[in-house]
Amino acid sequence: MDLEQFENMVEPVVQEQSSSELKFEIESFLKLAVKQGVSDVHLRVNSVPVVRKDGVIMKTKYDVINEQTMDNILGIIVPSKLQHKIKTNYDFDFSIELPDIARFRVNFFKDYGRAGLVMRVVPIEIPSIEDLYLPPTLRDFLNYNNGLVLITGPTGSGKSTTLATILDYLNNTQQKHVLTLEDPIEFIHRNKKSIFSQRQLGSDADSFPNAIKYSLRQDPDIILIGEMRDRETILSALKAAETGHLIFSTLHTTDAVQTINRIINSFEPHERESIRLQLASVLRGTIAQRLLKRKDNKGRVPATEVLVVTPAARDYINKNEIEKIYELVNDGGTTGMMSMNLSMLKLAKANLINPEVAIEVSNNPNEMKQMLQGVFHGTQGKI
Repeated sequence: MDLEQFENMVEPVVQEQSSSELKFEIESFLKLAVKQGVSDVHLRVNSVPVVRKDGVIMKTKYDVINEQTMDNILGIIVPSKLQHKIKTNYDFDFSIELPDIARFRVNFFKDYGRAGLVMRVVPIEIPSIEDLYLPPTLRDFLNYNNGLVLITGPTGSGKSTTLATILDYLNNTQQKHVLTLEDPIEFIHRNKKSIFSQRQLGSDADSFPNAIKYSLRQDPDIILIGEMRDRETILSALKAAETGHLIFSTLHTTDAVQTINRIINSFEPHERESIRLQLASVLRGTIAQRLLKRKDNKGRVPATEVLVVTPAARDYINKNEIEKIYELVNDGGTTGMMSMNLSMLKLAKANLINPEVAIEVSNNPNEMKQMLQGVFHGTQGKI
C-alpha cells in the first residue's frame, strides 16, 4: 500500500480542515490508527507521524511534530509515576489503554537528544485460535503439567498475540492459576475458569529472574515469561520448568533448530553440554511464526512452524544432533508437527494468501513451488 492509498486514514479529519491546518491530537490519532488496522505508531520530533500497517511503513499527512507537540504528547501518554524518567532515562517501556479502543505497548527513546515514541497496538479483545488460523495442535501444549514451550519469530511477528490466544483458550476451558511476568503487560486476562496474576517489571517486580524465583512460592500452574532475554532469565525458566511448572515464553528466532541453538549458545562453552541436556529434558515444543499479507488485503495472517519434542527430538538434542530436528518437523506425520512450508501451503489452499507470497518468503522456495504444484514430499502432502 502506498502513501496515496493510506491517506484515507486521515480522511475524516481532512473533511473538516485543510491538510495545511491538520493538527496533531494524540488520542484522536490513536483511535483512528486502531480503526485503520495500524500495528505500530512512530512519533519523533522533526518528523510527521509515521505508522506501520500490514508490515509497511508509511508517512501520514499530519504536520511535522515539533518539540512543544512532543512535550504535550508525553504529558498525556506517559503515566504520572513515570514522568521523571523522561529527564533521567534514555529508554524505557510502559503500557497504556484507551478504554474500549485498544491497549498500547510503548517504548520511549532518545533520538539526537530528543524524545521519541514507538507504540505497538495491543487489541483489547483477545482473538481465538480459529480467528488467527493457528494450528489446533497448539492447544495440546496446555495438556503438559510441566516443561517449557517457546513462541518464536522476529519482532512484530505476533508472538505476544499467539501467547495470549493460547492462554485465553486455557482460561475458557481449565481451572488453573496463570502467573504472567511481562515488561510491560500487554494483553489483560480477565478471570474466567482460570485465575490470572499479572506482574509488570518496574512496578511489580525488579527483574525476570527474581520474579520467576518468587513466583514459585505463589502457587502457579503456568508461568508466562514475556521474553527470555538473557542468560539469567533462561536459567530461571529452565529451573522453574524442572520443578513442576509449565512455562511459556518467547525468543527472537526463526525456527526450532535456531531456537534450541540460541538457548545453548547463550552460555559459556564449558556450560553448554549441561544446558543442552537440561533443555532436552524440559522442552515440550516450539512455535515459530511469521506474518504474511492476506490475499484479501484485510491485514496479515500467521504462518506457523510447530515442533513437538517427541522422544526422537529429545534424543537428537541429547546427542547434539540438533540439525536432524528439521527432518522430524518436515515429516510431521501424526505428531502434530508442521513445517513452515506446510503451514503456508494450507494458508494458500484456504485462499488466505497468494501462492506467490508463500514462495517469496519461504526458506526453501523450490520445495514450496513443488508443494503448491501438488508434488508433495513424504507426509507433507497430507493436509
